[in-house]
Amino acid sequence: MTFLIIVIALALIFDYINGFHDAANSIATIVSTKVLTPFQAVLWAAVFNFVAYFIFKDHGVANSVAKTVKIESITLQVVCAGLIAAILWNLLTWWFGIPSSSSHTLIGGFAGAAIAHGGLGTVNWNDPVLKTIGFIFLAPLIGMIMAYIISVWFIICNRYCSCFGLIKVAWHYHCHTG
Repeated sequence: MTFLIIVIALALIFDYINGFHDAANSIATIVSTKVLTPFQAVLWAAVFNFVAYFIFKDHGVANSVAKTVKIESITLQVVCAGLIAAILWNLLTWWFGIPSSSSHTLIGGFAGAAIAHGGLGTVNWNDPVLKTIGFIFLAPLIGMIMAYIISVWFIICNRYCSCFGLIKVAWHYHCHTG
């Protein structure tokens, strides 16, 4: 019973760390542009993160994390080790300013703990894990290709389309005024 309470405490600690680890993504722009005060931004994020659970019925990330390890291999020790690994990795990436996903970290932590507990066969490789691993590598490539296409489109339109004349005037004004 005591170990269960420790695992629940670790889950709450992970959730707290996940909050400040990902806060920069959701709050920094609003605060730095002075649209909201830090208190208002944190309150806004907390309310809508809570409400989102009830509005959106597709909890895909939670389902992916839950399906990482085969049911017969899930023990409190596996959950505990996965949470500790995810907490340490989140703190390490936060401290050094390395962008990382807490969800991917949790999937990796659980997968690693399950492999240490029972071998490679304890992980559901087909659906959640391979898809996650694949998109860790594909997402930056897709983003780079899309950014290239959009940049080329803007360059072509800026040179040859009169529809961007107003944008050019506004940009010129922005660049040459204090």
